[in-house]
Amino acid sequence: MKTRRSLVLMACTLALILAGCGGADTAERPIEEQSLVISNWEGYMPDDLVPNFSEQFGVETTLTFHATNEEIVGKLVAAQGEGFDVVFVSGQFAQALAGQGLLAEIDHEQIPNAENLYDEVGSLGYDEGMQYSVPYAWGTTGLCYRSDLLDFEPDSWWDLLDPPAELSGKITMLATERWLMLPAQKALGFSVNTTDPDEMEQVKQVLIDAKQHLLAYDDTTFYSKLVSGEAWLVEAWDGWCNYGIAENPDIKYVIPQEGTDLWVDTMAILASSENKEAAHAFINYVLEPSIHSWVVENILYKTPNRAAMELVDPSLFETFPNLAMTPEELLQGEVLLDLGDAQPMYTQIATEVLAGS
Repeated sequence: MKTRRSLVLMACTLALILAGCGGADTAERPIEEQSLVISNWEGYMPDDLVPNFSEQFGVETTLTFHATNEEIVGKLVAAQGEGFDVVFVSGQFAQALAGQGLLAEIDHEQIPNAENLYDEVGSLGYDEGMQYSVPYAWGTTGLCYRSDLLDFEPDSWWDLLDPPAELSGKITMLATERWLMLPAQKALGFSVNTTDPDEMEQVKQVLIDAKQHLLAYDDTTFYSKLVSGEAWLVEAWDGWCNYGIAENPDIKYVIPQEGTDLWVDTMAILASSENKEAAHAFINYVLEPSIHSWVVENILYKTPNRAAMELVDPSLFETFPNLAMTPEELLQGEVLLDLGDAQPMYTQIATEVLAGS
């Protein structure tokens, strides 16, 4: 015969499962009682996007900034994700974070606007099926140049790595590891995801030889150097090149004949977040066609949101031709993947190449 105590314990156990016991409420809090801390690159969304979301949903939202993927990933790993709810990171970094158990699985039922995305995004190798991340923007890396100052049309990574004499000292390259390696990798016919030590030794030597021609390694002001005429040819992400084109229509963008990458910047939810409903609501809000097209028109980057791209002002495609690239054209580039155990090799090569720069 069960005692009164055992019946009480059974009831409490059932209550714990359903709604908490002893006064502890484990049920999902109403969204307006949740709050968000979001980290993104500065200038990578319209200034009023977060305030508008907060006002519409009643969610107190704090936006912080990181300068690089490596910076935010370092913070997340050190704190096991604590302190953040939603982070914007490139696909290969989302892949790495998911592999360490730091990202929550995406509940697709809470993001109905994901149906607006191109079908192709479900098969991108860094996160097939969008299990842990949702794409925000995507694009390519190429050559951004002053067509009025050059007497030829650059079409090869070698134009950057081994330029004609008149270009020496008027070139910049990206310093972030994966994009530092990319020109030499593609020029040599290697994969942007290669983990072969012999191939990467060749990449290192090409990059060291290329330093003599550089004005600078520059991830943030290279387009300004083009506008001023200090630089004539730079390695650039296509959207950043658009910032230069907006100020000087003589600035052009081209993908070299050896090919390029397909990078994807994503939105991901931390496994440690206690505000996952609000986090899903934020991502779903961004994917609303009228919102995501507004993002494109403000930051001049392509988004893998078909419905949003159809709303973009067509005149922008004339002014910024790379905005009109189709998914089929983008997928000709190599999707960047997490390097796993080979990452330290890339870091060491980058350190050697950049030394004394």
